[in-house]
Amino acid sequence: MSHHPAAAQPATAGRSGPLSGTVRIPGDKSISHRSFMFGALASGETRITGLLEGEDVLRTGEAMKAMGASIEKRGEEWVIHGVGNGCLLEPRAPLDFGNAGTGSRLTMGLVGTYDMETVFIGDASLSKRPMGRVLDPLRQMGVQVLESSPGDRMPIRLRGPRRAAPITYRVPMASAQVKSAVLLAGLNTPGVTTVIEPVMTRDHTEKMLQGFGAKLEVQTDEQGVRHIFIEGQGRLTGRTIAVPGDPSSAAFALVAALIVPGSDIVIENVLMNPTRTGLVATLLEMGARIDRLNPRSAGGEDVADLRVRSSELRGVAVPPERAPSMIDEYPVLAAAAAFAEGETVMEGVEELRVKESDRLSAVANGLKANGVDCDEGDSFLRVRGRPDGKGIGGGLVETHLDHRIAMSFLVMGLASEKKVTIDDRAMIATSFPQFMGLMRGIGAEID
Repeated sequence: MSHHPAAAQPATAGRSGPLSGTVRIPGDKSISHRSFMFGALASGETRITGLLEGEDVLRTGEAMKAMGASIEKRGEEWVIHGVGNGCLLEPRAPLDFGNAGTGSRLTMGLVGTYDMETVFIGDASLSKRPMGRVLDPLRQMGVQVLESSPGDRMPIRLRGPRRAAPITYRVPMASAQVKSAVLLAGLNTPGVTTVIEPVMTRDHTEKMLQGFGAKLEVQTDEQGVRHIFIEGQGRLTGRTIAVPGDPSSAAFALVAALIVPGSDIVIENVLMNPTRTGLVATLLEMGARIDRLNPRSAGGEDVADLRVRSSELRGVAVPPERAPSMIDEYPVLAAAAAFAEGETVMEGVEELRVKESDRLSAVANGLKANGVDCDEGDSFLRVRGRPDGKGIGGGLVETHLDHRIAMSFLVMGLASEKKVTIDDRAMIATSFPQFMGLMRGIGAEID
């Protein structure tokens, strides 16, 4: 397995004039991954519009093609002819997921219970990420991990059982990826597989599987604990999907408009699923002027346009229980907090340490390198802001091959006294290939 990094491509952001205009964010990453997977597994034809065409999602598509699905782009639409549930073919070569943590973990669940061997590889960043949280429940279902790097890391070779065993699995941490991997493993397992989720995480897997015809039921007990039941070996049927805009990608333009004085923008077609709106809730508490326009339903999901105007932000304490609904947005929240009056406290964010990088340390180090006062602990970050941006900037940020670190610090540079430089922009293409052009289009000084 050879992954030779290309030469780094630094980028710099500087203080910008007011941001203005209307932007449309690429499709939601979580829904895009699942659209390819469930379309590949369904009988008949699935048609997708609005798909996020970033490298991560396209890697998932390639993996599905390697196991028998037909996937092609026709104009603005992606058309999938699926193999049918239970009918995936053994891939002839390792499945290379590049930097795609979601794609790889969900696919391990999807294929793990098939009576075949699959090998998973990834780039240098993905190969550092632990996969044990997904592999542990799969082992209980009869999946063998024939090979793995120390700590259940890639490359990983799985061998599925002749007949998988349904399990009842209580998710030990708030993780939509673990929950989804177990539910997907249950698709090819006889009987009923049950996932118990004490803290609700993004629920796209449940909603979309029901839309494709899976026999899936969700019950919430008096304590708010969710019990998700999926009946295996059922039939999935192709459907038409319009992917709404990704709130995690919208976060960058949103925060930029809040911190750059005089800004007034509209972000169209943003997914407003309640399990994904923690950042908006937090920013509103900080005094942000964010208006939901034209709220509507699209494909079973809540969608709205967001009008965002520059705001005088103040520090808040973000409750730990909000973390699952905004786990990917903490880096850009830290950029907003750098310009807020007082202290912003983020607790219960230890999950950030096992993302594309150790995001907690990467954010803290990037802030300190640019003159922002902050403290980092095992599971918290405290940021003390400077509303006028004085003394902020002038440093070089190490991105650690992490797209969200790169984009968050470029946003911070737009309101800083001095320019902010990141060591590499190349990996932004994994999740948001249009980022640079979109931000420049509303007036951002990024080069």
